[in-house]
Amino acid sequence: MTDHPHQSEGSDAGNEQAVAAAPPAEVAAEETAPGGHGPTHREDERPSVIHQILAGGALMSVLAVVLALLIGGLLIAFADEDTRAASGYFFSRPSDMLSAGWTAMRDAYVAMFRGSVLDWNAPTFAGMIKPFTESMVFSVPLILAGLGIAVGFRAGLFNIGAQGQIIVGAIVAAWLGFAFDMPPVIHLLVAVLGGAIGGAVYAGVAGVLKARFGANEVIVTIMLNYIAVYLIGYILKTPQFNPGRTGQRSPAVSAEATFPHLVPDWLLPNDFRLHWGFVMAVLATVFVWWLLERSTIGFEIRAVGANPAAARTAGMSVGRITIITMLVAGALAGLAASGQVLGTERSLTVGVAASFGFDAITVALLGRSRPWGTFFAGLLFGALKAGGFLMQSLTQTPIDIVLVVQSLIVLLIAAPPLVRAVFRLPSPTGRPRRPRPARTTTEEVTA
Repeated sequence: MTDHPHQSEGSDAGNEQAVAAAPPAEVAAEETAPGGHGPTHREDERPSVIHQILAGGALMSVLAVVLALLIGGLLIAFADEDTRAASGYFFSRPSDMLSAGWTAMRDAYVAMFRGSVLDWNAPTFAGMIKPFTESMVFSVPLILAGLGIAVGFRAGLFNIGAQGQIIVGAIVAAWLGFAFDMPPVIHLLVAVLGGAIGGAVYAGVAGVLKARFGANEVIVTIMLNYIAVYLIGYILKTPQFNPGRTGQRSPAVSAEATFPHLVPDWLLPNDFRLHWGFVMAVLATVFVWWLLERSTIGFEIRAVGANPAAARTAGMSVGRITIITMLVAGALAGLAASGQVLGTERSLTVGVAASFGFDAITVALLGRSRPWGTFFAGLLFGALKAGGFLMQSLTQTPIDIVLVVQSLIVLLIAAPPLVRAVFRLPSPTGRPRRPRPARTTTEEVTA
């Protein structure tokens, strides 16, 4: 099925469900690796794991975040010195410990809100809204890389290589940014496009190995991450990228190749870091939504992710879709790198990717691999990163609590029955659990 007409959203979803529901035993009992190298793994079994994780809706994502914040609040309370001191005489005056724990948790989360959304104690209006702009800055690479992970999930692929794809995209974007002289707008577009191509090519390696030889994309992308980490360490020691040998930093990107500030300096102070990369993230979200929900390629991506064997029987090339998906995912990770190099850092450093590639996995999971869900999940995680700094400085709460909350979100999203049990939610099927049949004793059989 190479040329099929665009379909309405209802019929499109129905066809996807039909492909997913096709009996694997009737479609393909066993797949054979290209080149006759013997049977590969059953492709129809792998996507079911992703579908189980992403099966919940927006309510499950919100409840997972709420529960993670509650557990994180308990950890904040237990780490507080006053709470631990009051716990020594808990049985004589339990209210002291509860009051101290509540105060520690409240102060920490209030400080996080002030550092990520609105600081009402700031003397100027610009100072009040600056925390929200910082959350937007942190969210740019998370949104873009998260969209790449989400596209892979919709195709049934575990792309763990966003970290390496960001690094390679950053290398290309930075090189194009400082090594050439071009007109202002053209220079920025060339550098952004170069970063996207760099990430796409690096992800395409895993896509080709997966489609041609049946290599496991999880292992391949993880190994490519290590290669990229050592590659940037080597490149930043070369004369081209570090001519002065002053630390692991490249020359500054040309002013013509940087993202301008989203708000002019005459309107807000120039220490605001919000740049047009955020607009790029919004446009990328719109593009991914159109790609997955309105395009022919998007229909094939979702069909392959639902049931590869049935999609192959319907005439789709699973290998071609795998390569296309990885190229798109890598290009989005490369755009995330461009936002960092050309907008925030404005030079190439060894830590340019930070942990964005791995955090993007959590963002895509929290967004249920939906474009707009991933967008708002990226905003949330950007707020957690931005607010963690003020939380640590005002309340001495370790910023590692943010990592704990992120990890808890992943754990809870991966275990929807646990969230349903905590909040007493019914099963998604609405069917009561079937009772086990009673065991028949030997006496009853004899009677």
